[in-house]
Order: sequence, then C-alpha cells, then structure tokens
Amino acid sequence: MRREIVFSGYGGQGLVLAGIILAEAAVVYEGKNATHNQSYGPEARGGASKSEVIISDQEINYPEIEHPDIFLAMTQDAASKVGKLVKESGIAIIDPEFVRELAPLAHVKTLYAIPLTQIAREETGRTITANIVALGVLTVLTGIVDREAIEEAVRGRVPPQMREMNEKALRAGFTAAKRILDEVKGDAVS
Repeated sequence: MRREIVFSGYGGQGLVLAGIILAEAAVVYEGKNATHNQSYGPEARGGASKSEVIISDQEINYPEIEHPDIFLAMTQDAASKVGKLVKESGIAIIDPEFVRELAPLAHVKTLYAIPLTQIAREETGRTITANIVALGVLTVLTGIVDREAIEEAVRGRVPPQMREMNEKALRAGFTAAKRILDEVKGDAVS
C-alpha cells in the first residue's frame, strides 16, 4: 500500500503543519513509513504552499509525488495547478469557499466539496483551524490513518494552549465527513 497525498493552498493556511501531522500519525502511531515534502511561494503568507505526504506499509524508495491518490485544494490556484495530476481513481477534497472552478478535477471519480473554512469558523471561531478540520475529514473519508492516530498526532504537535481548540476542529472534521458518507450511503439505498 502506497498512498500519495497533496495538501495545496496558500501560505498561512497551515497545510505544511497538516502534512507533518498526517505523516507523524502514520509513522509514530501506526508504525507505517512516511515521507513529507513541502514547498512555498516567495511570500511568507498568501503565496502558494504545498505539503506532500507519502504513506506506505513498505519502504519508500522514491519520495516524489507525480499523481496524488488524495488531494486537498484550499485555493483555486491549487486546484488548477495540481488538480489535473490527481489519479482518476483518486479522491479530491476542495473547500468551495475558495475553489469554484472544478474543470481541472473533472476526471477524478470521487470529489468532495466540504466548507472546511466555514466549519472551522463556526466550530472554533478561528479560520486557521481549517487545516485540522481537513485532517478530520481526510481521515474519515479515506481511512489513510485511524482516528486515534490522528488525534494523538494533533495532540502531540499543537501547543498546549491551542490543544482544546484543535481537538474541537478535528472532531468537527470527523462529523462533517461522517455526515457526507451517511448521505452517500442513503443515496445508494434509495
């Protein structure tokens, strides 16, 4: 099992941290192998930002991502640039507050539009927690790591004074994803 994950958006959305937390959940709490790479635009905030994670149950010999299995787009620019590279059989998650043009992702069979930033705003009062909401969503929708592993990784990575807020954001992501899966299951039955 080798899964390639890309988080892409702009600097300041915490996507590099999300990638680090996901990789730690896989390695530290589940005993899998993982790599993490990150890239930024020249600006500290507001420029392009990308976090790439590979998770595997075997040794990772090639740490580059060419065609992600899982893609999270937090800006239109991210969806436009990376979206066309996502595997047809992959999973794409977009925040519709920022991504409105879906043509670059038209080939992807599984696309979820989840208002990550809105959920963060409503649940924690801080849009900066959208990255943690996204981790909750991604965990439930993909099963890439267990809920317990991502919970432990979030607790271990965020500062103690921010822990409760981030745990709330993570639970909100779990809930949003479960709601979507229940709707999909309900549509399949009817």
